[in-house]
Amino acid sequence: MGPRSVIDYVLARRATLTDLHAGRVSRLDVCDANAYLLRAARHHGESTGKPCPVCGAGDPGRPRPGDPLVHVTYGYGDELGDSSGRAWATDELAELASRFSDLRIYVVEVCATCGWNHLVTSYTIGTGGPPVRRARRRAAPGE
Repeated sequence: MGPRSVIDYVLARRATLTDLHAGRVSRLDVCDANAYLLRAARHHGESTGKPCPVCGAGDPGRPRPGDPLVHVTYGYGDELGDSSGRAWATDELAELASRFSDLRIYVVEVCATCGWNHLVTSYTIGTGGPPVRRARRRAAPGE
């Protein structure tokens, strides 16, 4: 089953960039990626091949070349247990969707050069069936 309840944040992104270029918000307000998001972008991000809309990183015609924007994909759901909230590769999502009933996916675009970050899209994946019951860990003797 494909993604459900898809929300695209392109209009919010466009408004944020318009406010930045009009001087209504500062670059510090929009380039505020925290250390965890920047680390996830470096280690789990998937390149978009597009330059950063703020600093131009990834655009060879700009004076500050850098790495292009990356997408970091996070998965949340009770069925994931301790893995809820971690970054997932896009190619892992199909397997997750077939194994679990209801997971919420968030895709964030990040520029590791300037710290720009914005939520791109969110959607639900899964079988839509009853939640998968996670096996309880048996206590070791003496615990």
